[in-house]
Amino acid sequence: MTESIRKPTLIQALMPIAVLVVLLITAITLFGDNAIAGPNQMALLMAAACAAIIGRYNGHSWDALTASINRGIHNAMGAIVILLSVGSLIGVWILSGTVPSMIYFGLSLLNAEWFYLSACLISAMVSISIGSSWTTAGTIGVGLMGVAMTMGLSEPMAAGAIISGAYFGDKMSPLSDTTNLAPSVSGSDLFTHIRHLVWTTFPSFILALIFFAVVGEPNAGADLEHLQSIALLIDNTFNVGWYLLIPLPVLLYVVARPLPALPSIWIGIFVGILFVVFFQLDNAAILAGADVTNFTSVFSGIWIALTDGFALQSGTSEVDDLLSKGGMSSMLNTVWLIMCAMSFGGLMERVGLLETLVAQILKIAKSTQSLVSSVIVSAFAANVITSDQYISIVLPGRMFKSAFEKMKLHPVNLSRALEDGGTVTSPLVPWNSCGAYMSATLGVATVSYAPFAIFCLINPIIAIISALLLFKIVPADESEK
Repeated sequence: MTESIRKPTLIQALMPIAVLVVLLITAITLFGDNAIAGPNQMALLMAAACAAIIGRYNGHSWDALTASINRGIHNAMGAIVILLSVGSLIGVWILSGTVPSMIYFGLSLLNAEWFYLSACLISAMVSISIGSSWTTAGTIGVGLMGVAMTMGLSEPMAAGAIISGAYFGDKMSPLSDTTNLAPSVSGSDLFTHIRHLVWTTFPSFILALIFFAVVGEPNAGADLEHLQSIALLIDNTFNVGWYLLIPLPVLLYVVARPLPALPSIWIGIFVGILFVVFFQLDNAAILAGADVTNFTSVFSGIWIALTDGFALQSGTSEVDDLLSKGGMSSMLNTVWLIMCAMSFGGLMERVGLLETLVAQILKIAKSTQSLVSSVIVSAFAANVITSDQYISIVLPGRMFKSAFEKMKLHPVNLSRALEDGGTVTSPLVPWNSCGAYMSATLGVATVSYAPFAIFCLINPIIAIISALLLFKIVPADESEK
């Protein structure tokens, strides 16, 4: 018997979105930062259930709806394997001393005479090395805020400088979950995505640095003991040296060849393991909980770093929080989120709800310029409405993917627009989980630091200008260069 399928109305298309928004706001209100560890996923599944009910009402069979969920998750499996591999890369790069060395040398860049500029650069370096704006703000950022208060500097401007650097590093790091999420949703490749981000991200960051260099007044005589103590503790815990930075240029080299994301990450993991063997044998044994350093304890330590990440117990919570991370298990919440999001997106697509929503937008966005700009604006709007950075990438990504295909645009254009509009604007919204976290962590109200989070303010503008000029907009039949 042939299915009699009705086309969904605009009201029906908006219903799952409304359910998702209400549940996400409720999740953020009830669980705060912990909403990412289950409540947000449940919100997505409940919204998916709403879409399924509408689909069944309009004549779709349960078999067809289930198949759409399977197809959505199947399409994300490649990205999920990459994400799990990135978790292993983080763990082994911390154990190898590569990440600690990046942080150590980053702290040495701190210049008291140009505090805001230095704070922005240090935050960027740390965030690139660990792939997390939240961890950067919660560790080095807290220390930098302490220095700013000691010096009697503007706390909102200091917070803005830290956030600008942290989100630049988060956006450009292959270790970042959002940087992995955007290409997985759009159908792009991780390192192709990062290369394409350069064209909007670096000009924005340079403008931010110029702002902090010009507006941030020179200061001298700061008490930098706190940050110096962090650097000393890192130096005492790991074998720190410039040679431990070698895995980073190696990874950059294989990426530039260009080699696909997965083998590039695996090469980075292998190089990291070699550096553990040559330079961090004792730390590997300590991680394994062994009293002696031998083949078994080192092998066990490396295995633990790859699967569960590195755990530091120095007695200083700041440093422990900064360097206790990584491993495949650290990515499971994001994997869980992707699977729920792709289930929601698959149902929205199968039932025709995404097509109905996008059709309304495309009545206005009829050109390449307006389409890319619409994605950026929609990602920001999702940050405001849903209060969640991840949803600001997932939801517009699923909504606009088919529109980019119809206009014969490479998916890398979509993934870049998602990050330009979603990732960087999340800390500017007070009720967004990112805005709430940054405010609570740095001790400055979101509305106070937002005017000084220059990178986050400028990046979407630069991205829209680039779209209007068709600068670095890649057609579907060309590879990104």
